[in-house]
Amino acid sequence: MAVPNTASLLAGLLLVLFHTWRAWAALEVYMNDTVEVALKGTAKITCRYTSEEGRGSMDIQWFFRKGTGERQKICEQVGMMTTINRTSPYANRISVNDTETPAEVALSIRDVQLSDEVDFICRVKSISEDHVEGHTTLKVFGKPDHPTIEGVTTGISVNADSLSKIGTCEVRNGYPKPKITWYKNTTPLRNTDNVNVETSTTTESSGLFSVKSVLTMKVDRKDKDAKFYCEANYYLPGTNGIMTMMETTKINITVIYPSTFVDFWIESPKGPIKEGDTVELRCRGDGNAVETYSIKDLKNDGVTWEVDKVVLENVTRLDSGEYECTLTNIDIFEELSNRTAVFVNYLDEAVLNPSDTVLMDKGDTITATCNALSSLQTNTAWFKNNKKISKDHSLILEAATFDTSGTYLCVVTVPEVEGMETRGSLHVHVKGKPEIQEKDVNEIETSDETIILSCHAKGYPTPKITWTTSEGKVINSGSQLETDSGAKSQVTVQLTSDVTVFCNASNEIDSDSVSFNIKVKIKSKGVVIAVIIICILLLAILGSVLYFLYKKGKICNRSGKQDITKEKSSKDNIVVEMKSDNTEEAILLGVNGDKQPPGDQ
Repeated sequence: MAVPNTASLLAGLLLVLFHTWRAWAALEVYMNDTVEVALKGTAKITCRYTSEEGRGSMDIQWFFRKGTGERQKICEQVGMMTTINRTSPYANRISVNDTETPAEVALSIRDVQLSDEVDFICRVKSISEDHVEGHTTLKVFGKPDHPTIEGVTTGISVNADSLSKIGTCEVRNGYPKPKITWYKNTTPLRNTDNVNVETSTTTESSGLFSVKSVLTMKVDRKDKDAKFYCEANYYLPGTNGIMTMMETTKINITVIYPSTFVDFWIESPKGPIKEGDTVELRCRGDGNAVETYSIKDLKNDGVTWEVDKVVLENVTRLDSGEYECTLTNIDIFEELSNRTAVFVNYLDEAVLNPSDTVLMDKGDTITATCNALSSLQTNTAWFKNNKKISKDHSLILEAATFDTSGTYLCVVTVPEVEGMETRGSLHVHVKGKPEIQEKDVNEIETSDETIILSCHAKGYPTPKITWTTSEGKVINSGSQLETDSGAKSQVTVQLTSDVTVFCNASNEIDSDSVSFNIKVKIKSKGVVIAVIIICILLLAILGSVLYFLYKKGKICNRSGKQDITKEKSSKDNIVVEMKSDNTEEAILLGVNGDKQPPGDQ
């Protein structure tokens, strides 16, 4: 009896399983777990079913589940007829259509709002079967505005007792809630003992989220060059959960830090310093905190300037020595100091031996020296008439002549420093009687009314030059100019006849003279005589023409038949007297060209 009972139970179980499998195979619904859509976009939710019955016998209903869990029908589609629930918030924003896939319908929702992020239910019911449901959760995404950053505008001290505010980042109107990450250069900043990031979220009236983040941190000196910025991360539909990123602009902060080193240097001049220069000393720390400076002359009774720059004008060798700069941080009351040395190069005046003026006899020899004390190596050179004559500090003048006389210039220079030099002069006179350089001139022929004569006399004491004529007359119009070796004189002589002019040079030793014999050439008068003769001939021709016209009656309206009653006057005759240089004979010519007797003159 036990076996038949067992067989009956197995048969019943198989029958139940068969009917159950038939029911499952007859009607099933497939839907996506979630559908992602951008805010204001259009969402498409599909519902695919399997059934042995045709499309016309299907009853498809769409619902959405409220936040309370309550369902509300959106629409119903029986066969090809669709009925929309006008009390639903989706009444004006939906459409239901078959897709190209068999046994699949799609619910489209336009102008998606944040409130549409709910579960949508698709219920499929056949005439012969019970209903089957599927559901999809709609996920809505709103892209936020571009993030902004605002840094502090005041300086941040590295010695601040608490964390200092760096800046504020904000990203607005995003959904779901965006995320903000702070960066220093390329390193993300997390909350530590020296870094704090405070984030706050605001839900706007639109339902969108705005996130604000404030960064405070302990700054150090290296942060003066750091770039701070924020990164906003948010989700978009279709990115498979990978967040999208936007960055703010980068900002700098002003870090106030004390100096750890003070630099002290000579700003100008850049090269060696010489007496008379203007020297500028500068002092500067490597920090930017509020600090004071003082500069002290360590050798000059501690003279102090409460500044970071000192200008020493017209320095001398006495300004050489060490100077000290001291920097004081008034916030932490720490001092830093540094020193620099100033050395002023000098070049004393040139010392000549012998000095000033030297008197030599002809044929003598002297050695002159020129030296100048200097802190640097010097070069010495001697010049005469702008021509270098020696490259040594010694100058040897041998076998003196009058040409040895003159001014010798000693120039001492320092090659290392441009413009550093000193000079001294030595005046040499060679003693001797006057020697006139011009020779006697036997004869000077000239037809000019004046003549200029020159005379150069060498000797020392400087000769006095006078000009006289052979008659003993002194010519006072002469000028005299002293030269290195003597004197020069020039005179202008008025010429009326032949004359001899003497140049006389004398000093306390002796005298000398030269003569200039001048012969005056009289200009020829032949040309003047020829001109006078030509003029007389022209006058004679003119007189003949006038007389001829008079005789013909062509003058004063006279006719040829008119009688002449008046006696010829001697004034009617034009007489020309011609004389030659070789004879006293005078020939008188009448107007008519007849020769007049001598008694008729």
